[in-house]
Amino acid sequence: MNILILGSGGREHALAWAIRQNPKCDRLIVAPGNAGIRDVAECASLDIMSRAAVTEFAQENAIDFVVIGPEAPLAAGVSDALRAAGMLVFGPSQAAAQLEASKAFTKEICEACGAPTAAWARFSDAAAAKDYIRAEGAPIVVKADGLAAGKGVVVAETEEQALDAVEMIFDGAFGDAGAEVVIEEFMSGEEASFFVLSDGTNCLPIGTAQDHKRVGAGDTGPNTGGMGAYSPAPVLTDAIQQQVMERIIRPTVAEMAARGTPFQGVLYAGLMIADGQARLVEYNVRFGDPECQALMMRLGAQVLDLLHACAEARLAEMTVNWAEDHAMTVVMAANGYPGAYQKGSEIRALDRLPEGSFQMLFHAGTDERDGRVVATGGRVLAATGRGATLAEAHQRAYGLIDAIDWPEGFCRRDIGWRAL
Repeated sequence: MNILILGSGGREHALAWAIRQNPKCDRLIVAPGNAGIRDVAECASLDIMSRAAVTEFAQENAIDFVVIGPEAPLAAGVSDALRAAGMLVFGPSQAAAQLEASKAFTKEICEACGAPTAAWARFSDAAAAKDYIRAEGAPIVVKADGLAAGKGVVVAETEEQALDAVEMIFDGAFGDAGAEVVIEEFMSGEEASFFVLSDGTNCLPIGTAQDHKRVGAGDTGPNTGGMGAYSPAPVLTDAIQQQVMERIIRPTVAEMAARGTPFQGVLYAGLMIADGQARLVEYNVRFGDPECQALMMRLGAQVLDLLHACAEARLAEMTVNWAEDHAMTVVMAANGYPGAYQKGSEIRALDRLPEGSFQMLFHAGTDERDGRVVATGGRVLAATGRGATLAEAHQRAYGLIDAIDWPEGFCRRDIGWRAL
């Protein structure tokens, strides 16, 4: 099978690493890829936001199966163009991708199918949004409605912070994503991520994880795209997973199908758990990053079979073979992230790192220039360890971190603190 993965981050490196292990994978191309992905796949220069360019490339390279990694191409309808050309694709249609591309759309779906979530309101006018905040008080959550690379959410502890967030979003901090603002009730509890494949009708849970979105130790500081994650998440017990499937996931999939926009791909449900009950925080329509790195370490080569069955509407015949193990990924980011940071610093000692089924360094914002690996993004590397216990996975992940020579980067030293 000739396979094309779209994307260039740690998520796509992890997907490529797992898929490459499956003997059904004959040729693997990742577009555009990064310095680390080049070790497991061909990398191709390609505008993954161009429906025409991606379709033409897939046809010219006799691609049998396309896996779309990031949310932006999904929201732009790249999957629709590929399907119209007769290609097999893993990833939802543009219409179904609204579950991530519009927070207000997701809230409307939850209301229609009765899925528990936070109380909310939407606004296209700053003055009305501010009036609502003053009436509701704080803490309260202010979100840009559209895609903002994981950074368009402000959990405001005070009314003043919430009002400032409204100003920031409507002033264009997140571009078109902030044309509308969604304001939500603050939900307390423990947050976790639940990943479920859907082929439009059937649903198959494939793992749980817990992310660390804040930049600082103890979950302090501004939100980021994610500073680390571990899998499984102890808070998502079997009972709560069953509850989420019955009350949130299956009703959502049924509602999407009833609207004529069936969801095919991975539903990444961000959940808030309190007093044994789960409520939906938000949906993403692709694998989380860095959760994907931890999940792929645990799933391995079977990932290709699962994604392929999902794309062919064969999920009903599939099962997930889990090892009783744990995985943890720790993100190294450029100094200054999520604010301003420098690009182009060299990352050394990478050739001395162990690689295998228990330790793997996944690249995100990297490139190779004149034989050197350099940082090109905010989140740059994801050191991932796997072990019989979370403590063992923690030791292996941080063992990789400590072996990297990159003074221009930093990481959190407390990933997994809730479970450990």
